[in-house]
Amino acid sequence: MRIIDEILLHNEKFVAEKEYEKFETTKFPNKKLVILSCMDTRLVELLPKAMNIQNGDVKIVKSAGAIVAHPFGSIMRSILVAVYELKADEICVIGHHDCGMSKINADAFLEKAVERGIPEEKIDTLRYSGVDLNQWLQGFDSVEDSVRDSVDKIKNHPLLVNGIPVHGLVIDPATGKLDMVVNGYDE
Repeated sequence: MRIIDEILLHNEKFVAEKEYEKFETTKFPNKKLVILSCMDTRLVELLPKAMNIQNGDVKIVKSAGAIVAHPFGSIMRSILVAVYELKADEICVIGHHDCGMSKINADAFLEKAVERGIPEEKIDTLRYSGVDLNQWLQGFDSVEDSVRDSVDKIKNHPLLVNGIPVHGLVIDPATGKLDMVVNGYDE
């Protein structure tokens, strides 16, 4: 059976048996916190458990590496929406050790795209059009430095009101241990 067919079959039973009732909450985060974390599969259940977060407690935004790549991209917009529209009062960036974005290599990445069927001509067109693929596909050497960089981009955004604490943490995906990199209360 194909993945989406399995999902829809399960969903039909989920709805029929009213399993959704135990997840009912409002759109406003109970803990008034928005988290930017990595999309790593190891964090799906581990991160909330390690932080004592229940359904409805926080807004979670995910991106590869928990990176705010552009100050006016969709990640930053989502964080600002959580603050102004959904009443979040604090922001937390959480990177993790052994991240797939660490030391990512643009050339190796693009080779994989070609292997999967993207024509070299498309990549060349992007380069000729001025798209800096090396910059766009840039990873990081230090997860702590990457978290600091994302915290800095958020904290200094012209549309973020002063006084919103922006924290930076790193989680160990093997144990769930959290280490503080930036304490937003001290900034």
